[in-house]
Amino acid sequence: MKLKLWQPSARSAGKRSYWNTSMILVCTCAVGLSLLPVQSTQAQDQPATSSLVADASQTKTITVAQDGSGQYSKVQSAIDSIASGNKSPVTIYVKNGTYREKITFPKDKPYITLTGESATDTILTYSDTSASAGGTTNSSSTFVMSDHFTAQNITFANTAGKDAGQAVALYVRGDRAIFKNVRMLGHQDTLYTPGSGRQYYENCYIEGTVDFVFGSATAVFNNCELKSLGNGYITAASTPVEQPYGYVFLNSKLTRSSAVGNASVHLGRPWRPYSSVTYINTTMDSHIRPEGWNNWGNAANEQTARYSEYNSKGPGAAGTRVGWSKLLSSSEAAAITISSVLAGNDGWNPAK
Repeated sequence: MKLKLWQPSARSAGKRSYWNTSMILVCTCAVGLSLLPVQSTQAQDQPATSSLVADASQTKTITVAQDGSGQYSKVQSAIDSIASGNKSPVTIYVKNGTYREKITFPKDKPYITLTGESATDTILTYSDTSASAGGTTNSSSTFVMSDHFTAQNITFANTAGKDAGQAVALYVRGDRAIFKNVRMLGHQDTLYTPGSGRQYYENCYIEGTVDFVFGSATAVFNNCELKSLGNGYITAASTPVEQPYGYVFLNSKLTRSSAVGNASVHLGRPWRPYSSVTYINTTMDSHIRPEGWNNWGNAANEQTARYSEYNSKGPGAAGTRVGWSKLLSSSEAAAITISSVLAGNDGWNPAK
């Protein structure tokens, strides 16, 4: 299947089957017993040709393993085996290993749960860059285009390296996406969240250098760690003006590697004028600059960007923030919850 990938606006300092047949007995109320053939797919890496959809009352599980103990040895092969337009939940269970492949969860395959055997030892990775792949979007190692997607206990990585420039580990465009106990590893542009979908991250680890959480989606990061591997900026939100929230960090922590100096990292900068980022009850190490925020070299962004904090802790919370950011009152902070940010028109609450 061929996918057309979106190309983002430039971001820079100035802009930015095989069939086996068996027989089973089928009871018919009028005729008695009749014999019907049933098809089964051999465990091998090829897209399934059946258009049948799994029973809505059950969750189908597909196992991926490099040692041959699963139905497939590649994650993309497992995805390809799922019928387009599926309405039933499907779990892809990935056994430990490093899977070096470009992976796409297409828009027409919702309700997929991707589960790793362990967060540290189940790794999905590739090493494309903006330069090698022809754009930041195309550099992504894994694309999540589908709605109702969940990932847990797994690592998404881009191993292009610290001097590779823009190199996305995980691209998430779908609505109602959930990530729990997931690691996202990269340097510049690790996690890209384009579009207007809603996303929830819980107990996740994200590392990078420059703009390593960026995009226009509404996302809540609850009890997550964001680790800076170099001087730079944690977020680069491009929140649309009509969207009340961009990134909301709750009960999280901002950490650094030993190579990162004091007062060398900004909380964020606006990729688009109405960029929205909020930190609530977040612990910040001393790598966070006292002024907190950066206007991306454009004073006009100071009139539109929506940056706020409440109850920031640690050495990175000290100092005087820029005058165009906001310190929330306790009542304002209390109103910003997982459900209030992500409810949308359907009342979604992924923390239930």
